[in-house]
Amino acid sequence: MAKQNVAEQFVDILVRAGVRRLYGVVGDSLNPVVDAVRRNSAIDWIHVRHEETAAFAASAEAQVTGKLAACAGSCGPGNLHLINGLYDAHRSMAPVLGLASHIPSSEIGLGYFQETHPDRLFQECSHYSEMISNPKQMPRLLQTAIQHAIGRRGVSVVSLPGDVAAEPAPDKSFESALVTSRPSIRPGDAEIDELVRMIDAADRITLFCGSGTAGAHAEVMEFAEKVKSPVGHALRGKEFIQYDNKFDVGMSGLLGYGAAYEATHECDLLILLGTDFPYNAFLPDDVKIAQIDVRPEVLGRRSRLDLAVWGDVRETLRCLTPRVQEKTNRRFLDKMLKKHADALEGVVKAYTRKVEKHVPIHPEYVASVLDEVADDDAVFTVDTGMCNVWAARYISPNGRRRIIGSFTHGSMANALPMAIGAQFTDRGRQVVSMSGDGGFTMLMGDFLTLVQHDLPVKVVLFNNSSLGMVELEMMVAGLPAYGTTDVNPDFAAVARACGAFGVRVEKPKQLAGALRDAFRHKGPALVDVVTDPNALSIPPKISAEMVTGFALSASKIVLDGGVGRMVQLARSNLRNVPRL
Repeated sequence: MAKQNVAEQFVDILVRAGVRRLYGVVGDSLNPVVDAVRRNSAIDWIHVRHEETAAFAASAEAQVTGKLAACAGSCGPGNLHLINGLYDAHRSMAPVLGLASHIPSSEIGLGYFQETHPDRLFQECSHYSEMISNPKQMPRLLQTAIQHAIGRRGVSVVSLPGDVAAEPAPDKSFESALVTSRPSIRPGDAEIDELVRMIDAADRITLFCGSGTAGAHAEVMEFAEKVKSPVGHALRGKEFIQYDNKFDVGMSGLLGYGAAYEATHECDLLILLGTDFPYNAFLPDDVKIAQIDVRPEVLGRRSRLDLAVWGDVRETLRCLTPRVQEKTNRRFLDKMLKKHADALEGVVKAYTRKVEKHVPIHPEYVASVLDEVADDDAVFTVDTGMCNVWAARYISPNGRRRIIGSFTHGSMANALPMAIGAQFTDRGRQVVSMSGDGGFTMLMGDFLTLVQHDLPVKVVLFNNSSLGMVELEMMVAGLPAYGTTDVNPDFAAVARACGAFGVRVEKPKQLAGALRDAFRHKGPALVDVVTDPNALSIPPKISAEMVTGFALSASKIVLDGGVGRMVQLARSNLRNVPRL
């Protein structure tokens, strides 16, 4: 039996770590690895049209599965294209291994063709970035990279010169066990004791939840019931905490709605659960705050804390809930629930009147119809900008749906490539890319990836022929909109020319039928919806402190025209609330 080379050993270790796909674009320095993938039946090479797509796809796969995913780029410009998607994966805590192939090892540092220094370039967007310069570093270096990505939830990057990849590997007998899952982390007894004292002493408690509540829905609801707490959420906490939540008071932040802002400011104890909510202008500075997070580095970096608790949300609440005294006074909770329902009803009318006749189509209406006709277990990938607003306001979570976007890094063009990664995890599951025309055209070449791999992704294109969020930023800053207009083709015709299903929708009455036709289609499909760019309104809370930079636009002109089915949930939560 021929001795393995480094590339073959590299691929074998990825397979042992659970990686089933390697997304990327082939190139000379990467050829040994691609060939090793070709000869290994346990892993597939996923050819995309742009390496940025590869990284976004790996990020989405990791977020859907919770397991390690991987992407690769050839030397120099090839692996440089990975960097934006890897930044997004890292900031989303997605375990991703990036392979940056490199120029011949003998030429490093000599200004060779396509020379960069990937082991340095990726340091800021990774927990670990190192180069294999000698075959004897394998497999220990790759194992270390994998365990950084899985254990610390983020990106690791391994740089591998093409000539080293082709060299004979060291003895295969060295096969150390790999860490492929994370432990639960519980706080110390002293922190639990202090948190119990704070909760028992408080009269009005609010919970504000982020993505760290994933897997802890039941524990959060049990705790909220015991302490009679309203429960708000950040955008990344929406899919994990909003469904089946009779304590829901909505979302705070730049895209906020409902009574979450009031609930966080009118309480006397705010508990931040698994959130690194970045907009401190929306957090109070005159109430006691406790924060619970599995990442100690984020504790207290957004607001002054009275107590920092290091632990994951589920284990902390399992320790905490049995020990706190049950509260009997619901006055604060009921007041916030009523404010929330009233706030939602106050805005829901703005974009529901005569929507069936309004042309161009209200984008809010598009999102609300999409929410109704999409599958109950659909994965929605969401472009940054206006599509974030539509997803936040209209896509109803239920514990089975997923909503994935560039919610922390805020990159354009993420939705389509993320849909690719999400769809590869399960070809039978409905995956919907909520794309803006600006984001879609930025990586439009990878619509061909859907066709090439026959991925049944459904692209719902919100086509307002502008960079809408940027235009709002300019308007609110008192600047004339400039450089924000797109001259677009008929995207449905483009889709059909690529070999996919494509339909263009210009009238509201055509929308539901077009979406259903696209969803019934067995392969990739695109619904090009011509939407109204002028759907603006004012959110309930604006302060001078919020009016800076991006917060200026998104606070003064956040699109809060309706909230879909959330108003029904809010009203149902008021059935047992006395008149206030």
